[in-house]
Amino acid sequence: MKRIGIIMVAALMSMGSFAQSAKAVLDKAAATITAQSGVKANFKMTTANGSTSGTIAIKGKKFYATTPQAKVWFDGKTQWTYLKNNDEVNVSNPTEAQLQAINPYNFIHLYKRGYTYTMNTAGNDYVIHLMASSADRKIKELFISVNKKNYQPKQVKMLQGKKWTTFDINSIKKESIPDSQFRFNAKDFPKAEVIDLR
Repeated sequence: MKRIGIIMVAALMSMGSFAQSAKAVLDKAAATITAQSGVKANFKMTTANGSTSGTIAIKGKKFYATTPQAKVWFDGKTQWTYLKNNDEVNVSNPTEAQLQAINPYNFIHLYKRGYTYTMNTAGNDYVIHLMASSADRKIKELFISVNKKNYQPKQVKMLQGKKWTTFDINSIKKESIPDSQFRFNAKDFPKAEVIDLR
C-alpha cells in the first residue's frame, strides 16, 4: 500500500510540473508577440465554411487584421469591421470570444485564467491543449502549436460551440506600429455606411 501511495504522489507531482511547463511554454510564446512597438504576421484562417488568408498587426490588446473580404480594427475597446462586399462598417465592443474568433493572438490574454493545460510534442513543436474550467466559457477548447526553438506560435485551433476554427501563422516579425493603425479612419472610406452596434 505504501508503495502505491508513493507512486500516486509521484504521478501527481509529475502532472503538476507538466502543467506548469505547458504554462511556461505559453508564457514564452506570448512574450514573442508582445513587443511594445508591435508585431506583424501572416495568417490563414480555416473554418467549416472554407478558408481565407490575411495579415495582422498587434500591439498589446490592439490589432488590425485584413483579408480579401474584410478589414478589422480594434483599439483595445472598440472594434470596426469593414465588409468590402457591402461597403459598410460595423462598430462594436466585442466580447472575449468574439475577439478570439478574429485575432488568433488573443490567446496570450485568454490562457492565463479559466483553463487547464496538457502538453505533447509533435515534430519541432510543442502542442498545448487547453480545456475550459467552466461551462460559461464561450471557447471550450484550444490547441496551440509553438515552435520549440523560438517559441513563436505556429497554429491556434479553437472550439466555439461545436465549430472549430484554425489559424495557421507565419512570417512573424517585430515592427514599430503607430496607434492610429488600430482605429478606423472614416476619411479612408468616404462612401461606407457606418452601423453602430454598441
